[in-house]
Amino acid sequence: MVVKAELHCHIEGAASPELVLSQARKYGVDTSDFLRDGAYYWYDFTSFLLAYDAAASLFRTEDDYTLLAENYLTGLAREGALYSEIFISPDHAERAGLSRMAYTNALGEGIARAHSATGIEGRMIVTGIRHFGAAAVEDAARFAVAYEHPLVTGFGMAGEERFGNLRDYARAFDIAREAGLGITVHAGELAGWESVEAALNHIRPARIGHGVRAIENPDLIRRLAEEGVVLEVCPVSNVVLNVFPDFAGHPLQALLEAGCRVTLNADDPPHFHTSLAREYAVAKEHFGLDDTALRAITRTAIEAAFVDEATRSTLLRAVEHKIVAQ
Repeated sequence: MVVKAELHCHIEGAASPELVLSQARKYGVDTSDFLRDGAYYWYDFTSFLLAYDAAASLFRTEDDYTLLAENYLTGLAREGALYSEIFISPDHAERAGLSRMAYTNALGEGIARAHSATGIEGRMIVTGIRHFGAAAVEDAARFAVAYEHPLVTGFGMAGEERFGNLRDYARAFDIAREAGLGITVHAGELAGWESVEAALNHIRPARIGHGVRAIENPDLIRRLAEEGVVLEVCPVSNVVLNVFPDFAGHPLQALLEAGCRVTLNADDPPHFHTSLAREYAVAKEHFGLDDTALRAITRTAIEAAFVDEATRSTLLRAVEHKIVAQ
């Protein structure tokens, strides 16, 4: 089994249908609008967001969030993953009626429990929501910095890529960067190559979530390769959301051939009927990547991970020696 690592997963979007159904029974909620035959049901991006929010609304207490993180990371470990970074949102905490600290502590406890059970390492990336505006994203950055949770090692931004101008969000990322947090930002998924260029110019991230629309501009691809910015690529979700029509039209192989640093990720896995293991399998089946190439992608993820150097060295040794629970 090829060892795996994931840098791009929205934790509320990682809730399995089985777990969500259990939560629905706990709270007496009807899930028929977004769960059918044991799977998430939606038909376009708007209905996907509604299904996402409906499932997320069933996590309401600290115990719920601990269970969510523990469930997801334990499952990842069974797939051969040795490392995971999850996007967390203070805005979801407030919707659930929890304090941001309680929410973050609960997810951190879930990560710790998964680590104790399986050895998987996990970290959290506090994420601002772009379409909530620059002030809200800056507020999220200030929380990430002020709280100083040991497992919060990064800051990012998700949400509607076509909303606003990235230069207006630069201050939020400066706050996070000055505090030593790793920087990533969603760009180049639903928005075109210009969003990736704007991210490089105004945010200066170490990583870009998705970034695949950069393929539309050869000069930008060369810049990404030269600057070593890591792309958190999610092939299955890109195809399911019609960013590309099929795997044959997806630029994963072209990005690698151009010298870009690429990782594989599941994004919101059960919503897209995928998993980290499936992303690696797709890379092998549809893009011709052998085990050596897949291990190189895992190594790239660990090299780009927002972790201390001692942890990074331990993880890299595990990748090189293919040490993973079978």
